[in-house]
Amino acid sequence: MCGIIGYIGPDEAYPILINGLKRLEYRGYDSAGVAVAGDKVRVFKQKGKVNDLEVYVGSKPVPGHLGIGHTRWATHGEPEDKNAHPHRSMHGHFILVHNGIIENYNRLRERLIARGYRFQSDTDTEVLANLIEYIYLKGNIPAEMAIRLALKKVIGAYGLGIICADEPDKLFAVRKGSPLVLGLGEQAHFIASDAPAIMDYTRKVVYLNEDEMAILKSDNLTIQSGKNNFHKPVVNIIDQDIGDLEKGSFPHYMLKEIFEQPASIRDTFRGRISEKPLSLHLGGLFHVLPALMAAPRIIILGCGTSWHAGLIGEYLIEEFARIPVEVEYASEFRYRHPVIHAGDVIIAISQSGETADTMAAIRKAKEAGSVVLGICNVVGSSIPRETVAGVYTHAGPEIGVASTKAFTSQVTVLTMIAMLLAWKKGLLSREQLHGFIHELEMIPGKIQDILEHNHKSIRDLADKYKDVNNFLYLGRGYFFPVALEGALKLKEISYIHAEGYPAAEMKHGPIALIDENMPVVVIAPRDDSYDKIVSNIREIKARKGKVIAIVNEKDTLIRELADHVLEIPSTLQALSPLLAVIPLQLLAYHIAVLRGCNVDQPRNLAKSVTVE
Repeated sequence: MCGIIGYIGPDEAYPILINGLKRLEYRGYDSAGVAVAGDKVRVFKQKGKVNDLEVYVGSKPVPGHLGIGHTRWATHGEPEDKNAHPHRSMHGHFILVHNGIIENYNRLRERLIARGYRFQSDTDTEVLANLIEYIYLKGNIPAEMAIRLALKKVIGAYGLGIICADEPDKLFAVRKGSPLVLGLGEQAHFIASDAPAIMDYTRKVVYLNEDEMAILKSDNLTIQSGKNNFHKPVVNIIDQDIGDLEKGSFPHYMLKEIFEQPASIRDTFRGRISEKPLSLHLGGLFHVLPALMAAPRIIILGCGTSWHAGLIGEYLIEEFARIPVEVEYASEFRYRHPVIHAGDVIIAISQSGETADTMAAIRKAKEAGSVVLGICNVVGSSIPRETVAGVYTHAGPEIGVASTKAFTSQVTVLTMIAMLLAWKKGLLSREQLHGFIHELEMIPGKIQDILEHNHKSIRDLADKYKDVNNFLYLGRGYFFPVALEGALKLKEISYIHAEGYPAAEMKHGPIALIDENMPVVVIAPRDDSYDKIVSNIREIKARKGKVIAIVNEKDTLIRELADHVLEIPSTLQALSPLLAVIPLQLLAYHIAVLRGCNVDQPRNLAKSVTVE
């Protein structure tokens, strides 16, 4: 969840750390801090954003060629200066930054207090800094050994960047359950919790594996496994445009990413589908396709927006491939005792590829002997390395905390999987497959039409409803998960309470909430349940509810009933969620902006949930 940056090399560390923290601020923005080792180790930290830290440091000298930085999403201890990272051990020998949770920190803290240690913060991280120092001083051993011995006493997850004041030519990095990437520069090395933090300086990276420690010097990199085995690092090249990390002319990353969806969806299916010759190819699934086709059941795992995408995947795979599908919250799946049969296939979905609950659920499924596949966006992340096969979405960097283009790219991948399975099983004719591919290729252009023609009207609509306290979102069939996603977007960034419901369930409770103060978003493009959704709209209007309807172009019936309509182009029913979600993203965005909310960094949220 938190952002980590570290540097050792010939240049001044402070500017590199600050730049990296700005790139990482989507991972946490309660507080920020840096530690720079020069003639001594100077630590600066401040509650608030990275800009607040910069103002606090001001013109103070921060010399040094070794440093670590951190931007925080609070787990232990409120967002306060004292709880910001980096944390320094009591005697000043170790300074560290941490992403993760030390579960047994309280017991360790009590033992250290009994040995004379005193604490300045409420965090689990300071406990770890003092534990390492205690072992280091008591054993009179090198820093590397002290770190290893201390971590054997720790229960939990961590990505760590560590400086030992007595060994100022080294930067230590350790990973267990929380991502770290190493960057290779010219006589310089970097650590980061996410590659964008170091892309300004290097495109050569090494992904640290589970239970590995890296010892970085300016001219040398050593990696050891948990068994103290040294191995040669595998160098990867980041193939990404640095401009993808900038807002460009957009006021917020979220709006930029909403408008990128025509391109991101096209990039998701680029090279994977073709009308001439007719083909559908998902190379990442080639070796597991027989297992997928023979699966008695598919279980889709995800959290948040990825779970909503999984629900659409369930509808697609069951309708076209006729394979039973269950969609599970990864956070629940991992803590219960699910029944997993021989032959069941697990598909884990995560934008970041690092979601802690999804990672734990994957391991549980692997222990049961399942074939586990992944759908994610970040090349080299943990989920692709933990799963036997999978599909990258290729959506490009998503910086806004509220997911937009990742959702539509995930749905695009799931659509292609459903089409591929149906085609291979003989359940889709050549003409039907051709029709699907043709319509999928048309989706980016249709999204572009929505963005160009509806943006201003949605902004005007947002102004009418920016001050309400509650929203209800209704949909049937494929549009029920879209209703859930629309409600989530509004909750995340505007802090308005919103609920998504199957429209048929409205009479089983939510209808009691409807009055003249309750706006109801009804997702009602023409499909098999169109007449039923019209009846739902009549029921809402009979109770003076305000209806905002998502309809197809030239829909006249609902236009007469609803207070507001937002039009989307027609397409195949199974592909309509890709279009219907776009106005909902824009509506949430504009309501949040009009309410003065920080849409890119909503309160209490962070982009990548790498802690439990």
